[in-house]
Amino acid sequence: MAILVNIEYRGIKIDGAYASVCEPSISTSKDSVSFCVVYRAGPDHDQFTSEMMECFYDLKGENPYSQAYGFLKTLPEFEGCSDC
Repeated sequence: MAILVNIEYRGIKIDGAYASVCEPSISTSKDSVSFCVVYRAGPDHDQFTSEMMECFYDLKGENPYSQAYGFLKTLPEFEGCSDC
């Protein structure tokens, strides 16, 4: 699972970057999930950057990956992204 997003990296605009969630980790209090977002030019390319994020986690909700992707889609920098 991944999403396509338009981003700017080191001053270069990249349309349709492939962003994927990896290594989700649920907190010991089970109310948040930390995860890495890896960016690639495409699914078969090497990553060009990554970042760590954290969001609320609903223990009775979908799996951690689905909740992380759902969170990303609420952020302004992911506005207009699409599933791929």
